[in-house]
This record gives sequence, C-alpha cells and structure tokens, in this order.
Amino acid sequence: MTVDRKLIRNGNGWALSINSTILGFLDVNPEVDMVNYVIENNKLIITKSDKKVEKKKS
Repeated sequence: MTVDRKLIRNGNGWALSINSTILGFLDVNPEVDMVNYVIENNKLIITKSDKKVEKKKS
C-alpha cells in the first residue's frame, strides 16, 4: 500500500496525520499504544511499539 500525505504544521515542527485505516493495519490504538519509528535507507518506518502510553496521574 502506498499513500501520499501532506505534512501539517505543529508548533515549531511538522506532523504526519495517520488515518484510522493505516492505524487499523498497524493494529494501533492511539489512546493506549505507542509507535516506534526508524529511518533506514532514506525511508521512515513506523511500527507498533511494545510500550504503552502512560496514563496521567490526577
């Protein structure tokens, strides 16, 4: 699968919006799962991390 996406401004940097279809293919729930990314051979590779999002203490 190939998807072209526009980067969006996020503070002083740029962000990549990942739609729910791609998150589904990765089996990622952004409310609890973290992602891991690595750059290899000029490619950004995003995978589901074994780590979970830390819940804020109230």
